[in-house]
Amino acid sequence: MDAVYKPGKRNLITDVAGLKVGNAQDDHIKTGSTVLVGDMPFKASVHVMGGAPGTKETDLLAPDKTVQDIDALVLSGGSAFGLDACSGVMDGLRDMGRGFAIGPMRIPIVPGAIVFDLINGGDKSWGENPYRALGLDALAAANEDFAIGTAGAGTGAFAAMQKGGLGSASLVLPDGTTVGALVVVNALGSVTTTGDTHFWAAPFEIDSEFGGAGPDPSAGHVSPQPSRKERAMMMQATQGANTTIAIVATDAPLSKVQCHRLAVTAHDGMARAIVPSHTPLDGDLVFGVSTGSGDPVDQTQFREIAAAAAVCLSRAIARGVFEASPASNDLLPTYQEMNPKA
Repeated sequence: MDAVYKPGKRNLITDVAGLKVGNAQDDHIKTGSTVLVGDMPFKASVHVMGGAPGTKETDLLAPDKTVQDIDALVLSGGSAFGLDACSGVMDGLRDMGRGFAIGPMRIPIVPGAIVFDLINGGDKSWGENPYRALGLDALAAANEDFAIGTAGAGTGAFAAMQKGGLGSASLVLPDGTTVGALVVVNALGSVTTTGDTHFWAAPFEIDSEFGGAGPDPSAGHVSPQPSRKERAMMMQATQGANTTIAIVATDAPLSKVQCHRLAVTAHDGMARAIVPSHTPLDGDLVFGVSTGSGDPVDQTQFREIAAAAAVCLSRAIARGVFEASPASNDLLPTYQEMNPKA
């Protein structure tokens, strides 16, 4: 990456003006929820490339649908149970007076997506669905600074070879435009090459942000590695048990159509960082967000923003796995446990 492209102050998606992120988690259950909320409603769209997505309210993000602005996005563990985190966020936003106005009523618009973390060593024998409360707690915790790794929706996540997690990264373009990514890495594929040391995303790393191991000097990585995650989950339980869900955002003014194309392009960053990606057993999706106002940017500027979003997503994926921390009853070790000198 050219030296004029630098991470923002926090190297988080919240370097994008007007955005905050909140995490909530239950370490006993080994799960959690993460919310991205705007100071003001923001434009958003989505693109799904995995074969097994779990989503709420994503149809309205299509470029031809009427609603232009939303209030928040939710990423959550819990599989279908986790979609209830969106309800908790809606409750909290309604109490704040936020939402789409229809007569005297206000309806917060809160799309969301989930990962499967129901088989990860946590106690899932809850009596009441915990995700509504987790969503509300995540909203209450929303701030410009937030934890990554084993936090929020990444608490119970696993990639193919090691523990997954919540990741984020940002870039500031030469004209001052900021781009950022937020991701939950719970992939079927591997984020590291054979040997578990070198990240696929290594060519995009800045300032040793995920350990500085550099690119793998070997070649010929043409066949998938046998997945430790699949073995740990006893094979028969892996159907639909994987997903990487992400948000890419910018403070540049984009149209809803451009937000959709931003999400499409960002999938390149996922494919560069996880091998394989977008499988029939993953629910891979990316939300594209713009907090800017005014006339949409021209195609030349948009091309640079979209390319930067893909790079941010690759880096965020590696950071989420690198920053994961160990917990009791984990099915797989963390990257840093496997690479103690990292």
